Amino acid sequence: MARGGIGPAAPIFYTRAANVNPFLRMSWRHLRGFGTTSRAANEVFGVPKVWSISPESAEQFLALAIGFAVAGLMSSGYQLVTERPPSFRLLEQGANPATFAAIPFLVFAAPFIIMRNTIRGRVIERRRFEFVMVATVIAGVWSLMSGTVVVMAFEQVARVIG
Repeated sequence: MARGGIGPAAPIFYTRAANVNPFLRMSWRHLRGFGTTSRAANEVFGVPKVWSISPESAEQFLALAIGFAVAGLMSSGYQLVTERPPSFRLLEQGANPATFAAIPFLVFAAPFIIMRNTIRGRVIERRRFEFVMVATVIAGVWSLMSGTVVVMAFEQVARVIG
């Protein structure tokens, strides 16, 4: 018996296929050159294009790199002098001149401290990926801002000297 008990038994694939209209077809158009580049796309007036980066993007990338480099340099210098790694606990000493002197240091050394604590937290405490990603973005933005300040300071010194 077929489904519902009426008529002869039929294979399941035949009863399901009978519900489909055989004239309905979906033809997809062929995408020419999808994922590839044509010769015309790589040339402008017969001259090959050269991939380049905008000057603003290059400047921001260098500011990011300089920010991380300055943070690492300041943190390593602090550790060389005091024989202990820098941390944000320098601000917990109360209202004294050493605390106020630590603020400019921490402003520029913070990306290194954040990344060091993030990597150690991932390895030791098994912190989640999302936390590591957010901390990395915060350290990157902080490094970009501090690197921009360092680049601007270098530019002003270069104007005064030259």
